[in-house]
Amino acid sequence: MYDVIIIGSGPAGLTASIYTSRAGLKTLVVAGATWGGQLMLTREVENFPGFENGILGPTLMEQMHKQAERCGAELIFEHATATNFKSKPFKVTTGNKVYEAKTVVIATGASAKWLGLESETRLRGRGVSVCATCDAPFFRNKKVVVVGGGDTAMEEALFLSNVVSDVKVIHRRDTLRACKWLQEKAFENPKISFVWNSTVTEVLGKDRVEGVKLANTVSGEQSRLSCDAVFLAIGYTPNTGIFKNQIELEETGYIVVHDETRTNIEGVFVAGDVADYRYRQAIAAAGSGCKAALDVEKYLLST
Repeated sequence: MYDVIIIGSGPAGLTASIYTSRAGLKTLVVAGATWGGQLMLTREVENFPGFENGILGPTLMEQMHKQAERCGAELIFEHATATNFKSKPFKVTTGNKVYEAKTVVIATGASAKWLGLESETRLRGRGVSVCATCDAPFFRNKKVVVVGGGDTAMEEALFLSNVVSDVKVIHRRDTLRACKWLQEKAFENPKISFVWNSTVTEVLGKDRVEGVKLANTVSGEQSRLSCDAVFLAIGYTPNTGIFKNQIELEETGYIVVHDETRTNIEGVFVAGDVADYRYRQAIAAAGSGCKAALDVEKYLLST
């Protein structure tokens, strides 16, 4: 019997485990076979406080992992395959093992949607990004591409325009899905231009992004566009599949949050990007992990 099981091992989950284990709570982290969250796909991280010269994403997560273990957290590197929040103690299943706990923190994050190209995978962290806030400074005064046509794409393009020299938005249709005021701001921005009715079929470059190959969705015509980076803004998918019919979810799949970190199930808490579709930053996830851990401690003291 654990005091708390934390599902997920990104900044939110590992921060929560550091706090709960230091508070003397018996803590299990179901880290997943591919642990560490989105930062494991990131090279340099310059906006996480405490690292004057930046730090590699995997290195940061490895340090969090070691810190959590030093504080007393137990980590298992298996995927949670099922949960039971209908009765207490709560149950979390990994393969053929079932773990029980008085409380649970869900910190499974959200996965960026990718184009599914081999070249895109190969050049992740070498010019292919899903976070302008994280990576824009690496391309100061460079030419970049944003793929997408919704609110996120326009927000990314507008943010990038403050840093880079030129932003080309590639959209598969001839109209945007973004809200009207974001469209207007993007259309008015002299650094932002649009490539309509087009999809990216290949990211060009050997060791870093040098351009993209495009296909026109109407004519089928092929073309090439030079750029220094590709920012994908086609959405995120919250990792909540195993929680369906267990806790309250929004239509988009994100967990509904009550009072900062609480779900609709008493004793089940949430932290990080699995409930945060607005900020999606490592430091914000870590902060919410701290909040969830403190709420777990307070809850256990009161029960």
